[in-house]
Amino acid sequence: MTSAQVDQRPDGTESASAEGGEGEGYQRGLGSRQIQMIAIGGAIGTGLFLGAGKGISKAGPSLILAYAVAGLVIFFIMRALGELLMYRPVSGSFSEYAREFIGPFAGFVTGWTYWLFWVVTGITEVTAAAAYMTYWFDIPQWASALIFTFVLYAANLISVKLFGELEFWFSMVKVTAIIGMILICAGILTVGFSDAGDTASVSHLWNQGGFFPHGVGGTLMTLQMVMFAFLAVELVGVTAGESKDPKKVLPKAINTVPWRIAVFYVGALIMILSVVPWTEFHPGVSPFVAAFQKMGLSVGAGIVNFVVLTAALSSCNSGMYSTGRMLRDLALNNQGPKLFTRLTRSGTPLVGTTFSAALMLVGVWINYQWPGKAFDYVVSFATISGMWAWIVILICHIRYRRASDRGLLPRSEFRAPGAPYASVLSLLFIGMVIVLMGIDKDARVSLYCAPLWGLILGVSYAVLKRRNPEAAAFAKR
Repeated sequence: MTSAQVDQRPDGTESASAEGGEGEGYQRGLGSRQIQMIAIGGAIGTGLFLGAGKGISKAGPSLILAYAVAGLVIFFIMRALGELLMYRPVSGSFSEYAREFIGPFAGFVTGWTYWLFWVVTGITEVTAAAAYMTYWFDIPQWASALIFTFVLYAANLISVKLFGELEFWFSMVKVTAIIGMILICAGILTVGFSDAGDTASVSHLWNQGGFFPHGVGGTLMTLQMVMFAFLAVELVGVTAGESKDPKKVLPKAINTVPWRIAVFYVGALIMILSVVPWTEFHPGVSPFVAAFQKMGLSVGAGIVNFVVLTAALSSCNSGMYSTGRMLRDLALNNQGPKLFTRLTRSGTPLVGTTFSAALMLVGVWINYQWPGKAFDYVVSFATISGMWAWIVILICHIRYRRASDRGLLPRSEFRAPGAPYASVLSLLFIGMVIVLMGIDKDARVSLYCAPLWGLILGVSYAVLKRRNPEAAAFAKR
């Protein structure tokens, strides 16, 4: 045990202390300001700044509706996570809850899958960040990737407060960029300045082939891209064990999900598509860049390049943070090497973070040497592995709510609205998205990797269980 406080489950087994934080060896170094920005920044990434161009070309203005519907599902997922966090705020929350409400194997799969998700994401994002640097400087990509990896690695080892501070400013850049774009578009629509002033009109939302120019089917096929854009929004749950006042800060952060999505996705797209007709957007081109060019603002490309660089570094920073915590959680529960339990004096997971950072560097080298299809297949797996965390959250929430309603577990102070029906509907929605991924030839490769990863985990767990029976027991930390 790492804490003197232990909670008893209804079946008599022990669970990690609800105190989390210092009880797990971590320090509560993340304040309200940082948690709020981590929550905001988690929902804003390259999926919006770069990926939305492909969605617009496929669905037209109806992409706005796709983001709104998917955003509602994300809100239900986050409220389900919030109820679990208020019941027991611990670092590595997804695998902890999977271990408690589904079983030890589910905790094993969730922890290692979420770890892999962030390692692969970190590899792709640090490589992307290095590519963005070539816009301004003629330096080798491997050099930029190496520098970025070491800087973020060092920041994560120094203290959790420094991680939070970096994430605060990364998120601030993204938020400022989107708000700036919305205000510029609003000015064009009302005052009519810039090159786009004469043609800008909200009627672009329905006059260019209608709101559903490619039919409802075209809109449905964008849901997978839309959901991928929201990956990492659940990262705020990993910070629970290191928040200064989790039962006050986390509900506030989670309750900002609706307006975050309404402003940064729905609002931004409404304004951009009102200024520039959707027919002028193309896959592979950032809608922000296209809008700046239409307005006659030549600095737009440089601004967006800086913002996507920030978004990539933010994602890699989050990967450094979460991978170390997930590995340590697995190790504390006998489902990973004990070496990963080591902390620095400042309370950061030394070995787990170092191991993950080393793999990110290897991945950068592989991507540089063999940028072929094999690496693309690995990258595509990150999407389905990220969605696995959402599935686990919803299943755990349904089972927790059932137990708490029967009086077997204490009721959470932050109950999810519409539960458990909202969680069931959210699971069905994710299931529909996975089916759509199977239909889309460009996305189904993500599904090919999942059985292989599942087989690897199944064999690994069988070996682990035979060598250490405690790994198949409920957590006794």
